Amino acid sequence: MKIKTLAVAALSVTLATPALAGGRHHRGGAEYDYAKVVDVEPITKSVEHRTPRESCWTEQVRHEAPRQSSDSYTGTILGGVIGGAIGNAVGHKKRNKQVGTAVGAILGASIGHDISNRGSTSYSQSYYTNERRCETTYDVEYVQETMGYWVTYKYQGREYRTRMDQYPGDRIRIRVTVEPA
Repeated sequence: MKIKTLAVAALSVTLATPALAGGRHHRGGAEYDYAKVVDVEPITKSVEHRTPRESCWTEQVRHEAPRQSSDSYTGTILGGVIGGAIGNAVGHKKRNKQVGTAVGAILGASIGHDISNRGSTSYSQSYYTNERRCETTYDVEYVQETMGYWVTYKYQGREYRTRMDQYPGDRIRIRVTVEPA
């Protein structure tokens, strides 16, 4: 009977050891426990947020349309008549008078055209239209975004510090490694 009592006591101590060791859990060669969080510092980074804003308005725009200054053929006709008369007067015989008249009319028309258009070759006519104009600007805002946390925790009377991606809460799960000295 004493042997049975000793066996039960030994088995009870073996099974109760993890519970007595502060709530540690043993899985696959590593032990896990919980430590109390004593300080949490957010790790932040300034991030630029750009929001597009479009502004539109109506604007009067000037346009130029090229125009010929003179739509009149008076200078050309008058030059042709005068040139023809001079060419006719210069010619001595009937045949020379005809050729002189034709050549004089052509040269006179050309000279009359050039003279009538001299000084006012062309100009442009202006007109206006309403056109919609738009411009995109950006509202810039700098925001502090949390990238992680510096966590100070206490385990068995000693303080440790680690970086975590998520907010830890009041306690964190830790891995406990025991090695011979």
